Amino acid sequence: MKEKRFLHKGALWMGSLALATGLALTGCGQQSDGESESGESAGAEQQVWKFGLEETKGGVQWAYAEKFKELIEDRHDNVEVKIYPYGTLGTSQDVTQQVQTDTLQLAFASAGHVGSTIPEAQVFSLHFLFSQDNEVNKDIFTSNETVYQELGEAYNEKGLELLSIVPEGYMVWSANKEITQPSDFEGVKFRVMPSDLLLSTYELYGASPQGLAYSEVYGGLERGQIDAQVQPMFAHRDMSFYEVQDYLIEARHAQFVATVISSPSFVDGLPEPMQASLDEVIDELGPYIYEEQKKLNAEAAEEIKSKSDTTFVSLNDEQVAEFRDTVQPIYDQFVEMAGPRGERILEAIQQAVAEGEDQ
Repeated sequence: MKEKRFLHKGALWMGSLALATGLALTGCGQQSDGESESGESAGAEQQVWKFGLEETKGGVQWAYAEKFKELIEDRHDNVEVKIYPYGTLGTSQDVTQQVQTDTLQLAFASAGHVGSTIPEAQVFSLHFLFSQDNEVNKDIFTSNETVYQELGEAYNEKGLELLSIVPEGYMVWSANKEITQPSDFEGVKFRVMPSDLLLSTYELYGASPQGLAYSEVYGGLERGQIDAQVQPMFAHRDMSFYEVQDYLIEARHAQFVATVISSPSFVDGLPEPMQASLDEVIDELGPYIYEEQKKLNAEAAEEIKSKSDTTFVSLNDEQVAEFRDTVQPIYDQFVEMAGPRGERILEAIQQAVAEGEDQ
């Protein structure tokens, strides 16, 4: 595989073992009675690659997985990619564990939940780290060498293979009141993902952060268990959160970032031509999903406007600056939590943003 993959210390012997024994789960064993133009054995055994998502059909992850399925199956007649939307394989934590145990070949793992075991991934939870101009952020997500090197090693240490970092669009606050300055968060029961960093962030704003499963957010808003929450625009539409919230506030404070993961034993158990195909497809999907998420989020915003009287609020530069200043202490908390490797990732992103905005 290409250089942006970084194997943990057990990957080589695990890959050799998987290849030698022809694990039934991954279907890596190949018959040797001839070879096709793609480098596969004629009559190669059928493989099923299961791809677990953290979202329902219609969102960015679904679009990514469907395109992945199309590209891989076009290249390999003996591979079928089966896509499992949110809830069909358990929680996000369940899905990640299934990848680690080779029960599942591919999955999305958002920074918010995987950060509990890989603290370096919580860099994507930092508010106002990335540029307000999303074109500046594009290369950071798709190809920044330091980010992939350092974060890839962190994933490997947990038995995971980092294949790609996927931005799903700017996060958008929803609430039943207008929020344009940190003091507006005072006393607001705000739903967050299970992340110490996010809890601290919203506490600094003055909110009362609450943990709640994604599947329970709509009911929580409806019952008043929570007052506000945050998602990319397409998720507000797909989960109908706008039905029980009066305002959608765009601060461009962070993006929803998910990572595409596999296990080292699965990837290294694939024949070399299939490893090469996997690399090619992942590379092709980077620019594809960047454009797709822009389209999906724009369409979602228009649909919400057409179906409801939800008020859209976009913060100006002065308002953004006040929020940015409020959460600066969180950067130090991240470095303390994620250590030297996390600090290197943070500095690489900050440098890339600064250079991109100077151009």
